[in-house]
Amino acid sequence: MGEVLPEAAKRLLDANSYWVLSTINPDGSPQSSVIWAKCDGEEIAFSTILGRRKTRNMQRDPRVSLIAHDPADPQRYVEVRGSASMTEDGGKELIEELSQRYDGVPFREGKPDNIRVVCRVQATKVIVR
Repeated sequence: MGEVLPEAAKRLLDANSYWVLSTINPDGSPQSSVIWAKCDGEEIAFSTILGRRKTRNMQRDPRVSLIAHDPADPQRYVEVRGSASMTEDGGKELIEELSQRYDGVPFREGKPDNIRVVCRVQATKVIVR
């Protein structure tokens, strides 16, 4: 069982803050991407596409780190380290929900043959500064 997400993390997720997801490349180097995310119970959920570097990295090694700073005070931030799981169930619905939340418009998929997945991160360590 993982850590409970603190209110600071939930507040940033509810405020539609942008998060930086870091995964581990095959050579051990970091790979980072800016993502939209939401709170899903005690997990952080986001959508991506199968075949992308971050997806391949998480399939091989599910350890990830997510970080967001507080727009009201950029000196404050939350880092969530944990393990990611992935499913195709609900991928299109989640990206639509996140697009509406972050941009206020329907999501336009770049390629119609993209396979959307839902990734969920269960926290194993949370740092609030």
